[in-house]
Amino acid sequence: MWVEQTKKGKYKFIERYTDRLTGKYRRVSVVLDKNTAQARKQAQTALAEKIRQAQTAEPEQMTLCVLIEKYREEQKKTVKASTYARNYSACKSIMGILGADTVISRMTAGYIRESLLATGEEPVTLNEFLTRFKALMRWGYRNDYVSDISYLDKLEKFKDTPHRIKIQGKFLESSELSDLLSGMAVKKWRDLTEFLALSGLRFGEAAALDLQDVDLKSRTIHVSKTYDAAHNIVTSTKTSTSTRDVYMQEQLYQLCRRIKAERLSDNIVLQMSVVFFPGSKRERIEFDCYAKYLRENSERILGRRITPHTLRHTHASLLMEQGIDIDTISRRLGHANSRVTREIYLHITEKLKEKENEKLKDIKLL
Repeated sequence: MWVEQTKKGKYKFIERYTDRLTGKYRRVSVVLDKNTAQARKQAQTALAEKIRQAQTAEPEQMTLCVLIEKYREEQKKTVKASTYARNYSACKSIMGILGADTVISRMTAGYIRESLLATGEEPVTLNEFLTRFKALMRWGYRNDYVSDISYLDKLEKFKDTPHRIKIQGKFLESSELSDLLSGMAVKKWRDLTEFLALSGLRFGEAAALDLQDVDLKSRTIHVSKTYDAAHNIVTSTKTSTSTRDVYMQEQLYQLCRRIKAERLSDNIVLQMSVVFFPGSKRERIEFDCYAKYLRENSERILGRRITPHTLRHTHASLLMEQGIDIDTISRRLGHANSRVTREIYLHITEKLKEKENEKLKDIKLL
């Protein structure tokens, strides 16, 4: 065992052992506040237990918490920080629901469904847990930590709210959007709301924009990055298809022209950054502040709460009402294949059909 001092002044106790399955050297470590004789003894005990667990954690007896720890170790190296944080939280919830010490080879479809239902959560939340659990177990199977996952086929999604009711809450009608914008008193939040609704960009994509990304000459918004608000960093876009150029129709063009002119004017006077939507406390606009403002004002003005992502779905629905085809909309949104976009498309199609039928209702041809 040896000791290394961390940047925060604590002490990392490290031990090396030989993996009995692979014959390769591996390390385990534990961090303590002190480097005293008592601390070293405590560290030795903890390290010995870690080595024991690692050497005995075979597929037939591996617990859920051990599998999740191995999953997290790989994810930390292979996914973005925001994705890691989201999956970390989901796996923590799964451990709380199914039991951290549950032996994975003994889990059944019935046990998982009963455990999920016992939480009392809404079907949409239960389905999110179920999706993450299935992804975890399939990862375990691919990496030989789980020997049998055939029972996953028995786990069907929980029945959710009827489609017609659920989809209506995902977007605003044109009149609702107008009312919302008219009732918003804070200019920067009103501008951002209008921008998201007219462009279809995700909040993170809008927050990551710099002035040069908004090209007025070509009437194009270059989307090549996203802002991770949780870690306050600009990173790559969500997927490869999310990197795209968004054409500015006239209303969006005029909005961007005004915002850009105001930003350039601010820069001359205050020598500020080149960020298109600057924040008050951070360099880029704050998600939590905006989400809170949007939630409170939508409830006050419209009588229901919406999120920033609602504006993205609103953009899709408004384009559909104008007759724009779904493939064009999906490319504009940066979707390879969007389930929600298609759900909105089906809903709008049905709504337009109802309007057409209403027009035909009283027509007399003879």
